[in-house]
Amino acid sequence: MTDAAQHSHDDDGLEQARDIAEVPAVELINTVAIHLLSAAAVKVGLADDPEQQLDLDEARKLINALAGLVTAAAPEVGSMHAAPLRDGLRSVQLAFREASTIADAPGKGPGEKFTGSVV
Repeated sequence: MTDAAQHSHDDDGLEQARDIAEVPAVELINTVAIHLLSAAAVKVGLADDPEQQLDLDEARKLINALAGLVTAAAPEVGSMHAAPLRDGLRSVQLAFREASTIADAPGKGPGEKFTGSVV
């Protein structure tokens, strides 16, 4: 890499760090949660092509991460931001239960160690 290219690459990293520094924590938490929620919805079969996109193993991981984030962040982001995230989380948890051929015991489904049973 030439010196000019390395300098440009370093400048890009500094610019990205400055950009992220200007974003409020609530916005970052919501953005990450929405990405996890959207990915989980696709993996539980709530997208355009459920036969091709259904992947409950991946969905379980995403829902667990989302539940942990939403539960931990709720006091920090306030009820105005946390309530819709909780609703979305509950929706993908219920969709997971519907899509699964092997039922998890109550309280043992994805994310339920953080949220309690959704049955």
